[in-house]
Amino acid sequence: MSSTPRLFQMTGTCNNYPWGKKGRESLAARLRAKTPSHTDLTIQHDEAYSELWFGDYPDYPARVVESGRPLAEVIANDREGLLGSDSVQRFGENMPFLPKDQILSIAKALPLQTHPNKSLAAKLHQLHPDKFPDANHKPEIAVALSRFELFAGWKEIDQISPLFNLPSLRQFVPEGTREWDAETLRNVVRGLLKADEQTVQTIGEDLKQQSDHDLNKLDFRQSVADLVLRLQSQHSAIYLSGDILECMARSNNMLCGGLYPVADRDDIDLFCDSLLMDATTGVNNLRLEGKRSSDGARGHTTIYQPPISEFDVLRVDLAAGQEEILKRFKGPMVAMVISGQGKIVGDGKELEAKEGFIFFVGAGTTCTLRAHVSLQVFAAVVR
Repeated sequence: MSSTPRLFQMTGTCNNYPWGKKGRESLAARLRAKTPSHTDLTIQHDEAYSELWFGDYPDYPARVVESGRPLAEVIANDREGLLGSDSVQRFGENMPFLPKDQILSIAKALPLQTHPNKSLAAKLHQLHPDKFPDANHKPEIAVALSRFELFAGWKEIDQISPLFNLPSLRQFVPEGTREWDAETLRNVVRGLLKADEQTVQTIGEDLKQQSDHDLNKLDFRQSVADLVLRLQSQHSAIYLSGDILECMARSNNMLCGGLYPVADRDDIDLFCDSLLMDATTGVNNLRLEGKRSSDGARGHTTIYQPPISEFDVLRVDLAAGQEEILKRFKGPMVAMVISGQGKIVGDGKELEAKEGFIFFVGAGTTCTLRAHVSLQVFAAVVR
């Protein structure tokens, strides 16, 4: 029988993309700094801290707090014991959901991006393995932890097309168009993304001349504090500001179409051709509603289930003195304490659970969460 613990504490790794929040404004940095580790983080007030990763992907790996060993190395020594035979058979020898189960702290817009489906990812990985490091798709969910502002999905075409009656935008509508459809929208987006700098500047000046009333009717942005967003492969999004917890399938592939240095953008035709513009990309279809889960024996657990097999996300909310017992899962679980203080109990041990602490729970392991003060925990699981 393996001696590898089934419950242990981990620490994540912050990265420093310029769109991240600076210093202690960054939730990613504050949560990372809470966990004692072999590489303690001293937060610098003028440094951007954009993401906190805590998975087994080679980029920004999680490490076991007690030993400092990378999570991937620990898993490799006991794959079936930690991941579970069911997960290994279905998804392979790595965690299926954690290239970056992560906290994002966003101060300014990320690139306009989408993620290839499995078929396209395999082709791109074969052609450009340095840029597309794996052959997997990347469906994901994002849970807003603060006010979260973003562009995601597409409005109804009859809400988009009136904007292109503006003089500076008419040039992007394909000649002879009588009624818009999904391909019209795709070609309009293609034209906009290929526009030169002078054209973009002219459009900006033209839009400034429009009345606020006319533009506000379009209701561009969503700004919410309780949003759970689901994005499938080939969906498009731009995150603008806020703090989120994000979980996705095991991939780090991205196609970039804008808000990024021109020289580093992907081929615009490739980007546009890969976009989905069907009913699944409508704004109203991107919200993922949570529901009470039987995975928690005491009734304090909410589950978010995206339409994929790699992972679900659980949220446990406890008042002081309450506890939740989470059942055994067929695959692994990674849990993070977002706020509060208490204990996590499992595998014959009891560990302190405080804000920012991250835990790995092996397949087939029951664990109990106990709150000393109100406690909120998010967990990604293979069920």
